[in-house]
Amino acid sequence: MSAGAAGQQQQRRRQGSAALRALAALGRATRHLLAAIGHFSRYALLTLMHMLRGPFYLRELGAQLYAIGYLSLPVVGLTALFTGGALALQIYAGGVRFNAEAVVPSIVAIGMVRELGPVMAGLMVAARVASSIAAEIGTMKVTEQLDALVTLSTDPMKYLTVPRVAAATLAVPVLVGVGDAIGIFGGYMVGITRLGFSEVAYLRNTVDFLEFWDVASGLVKGAAFGFIVALTGCYCGMQSGRGAQGVGRATKTAVVASAVMILAANYLLTELFFSA
Repeated sequence: MSAGAAGQQQQRRRQGSAALRALAALGRATRHLLAAIGHFSRYALLTLMHMLRGPFYLRELGAQLYAIGYLSLPVVGLTALFTGGALALQIYAGGVRFNAEAVVPSIVAIGMVRELGPVMAGLMVAARVASSIAAEIGTMKVTEQLDALVTLSTDPMKYLTVPRVAAATLAVPVLVGVGDAIGIFGGYMVGITRLGFSEVAYLRNTVDFLEFWDVASGLVKGAAFGFIVALTGCYCGMQSGRGAQGVGRATKTAVVASAVMILAANYLLTELFFSA
């Protein structure tokens, strides 16, 4: 065999080995992803089962309703206010091209209650609550407080996960409703102060074009997003590694995973509600 043929054969072997290594890495990543989905689904199912039977820690539920719901109002309200104002400006700028400026009030209202209100509220709660829950439970795991709960015959899932998931599921739809109202008000303020709409005409167009299911679908989305945020935060906290790095990694994973799942769930729910 000539030197050139031997070199070509060796190069093909290296290329084949590199391809096999890439396939092996892809296989490992896929296996880990499927395992993580399976563990998370099992955790979600166990949480739902525990939510249906006692004991129920009502004091912990009340504390979480305050922490997740009431304390999230400022960030959700400010986000909705500026989002509604910006949405009115953008729709007006596009409507001018087609002499359709009159659709600004109705499109702002429908866009806020159907999509922007639930999604923005969910993402803001994910940034604030999922990280907080993951850090809190992860720290409890690192300091062996979870083991202490088990020693005291208290199920950590019952005491920590269930109140947080129930509170977020109940509180986030309320935040969505408040955010919808504030966002529509932001569009109203921009419309009458910057875009030349009359107060009566703007309000009439807003009310006439909104339907019950537009608002209800946003509230259902809010409940689903609240469940996702709290469940993801609790799961990542329970799976936290030891030490400060483990807690930091769990916090980051909780925020990123909950945000991605909110956007995916939003598409699926929108397809379910409005595909017909």
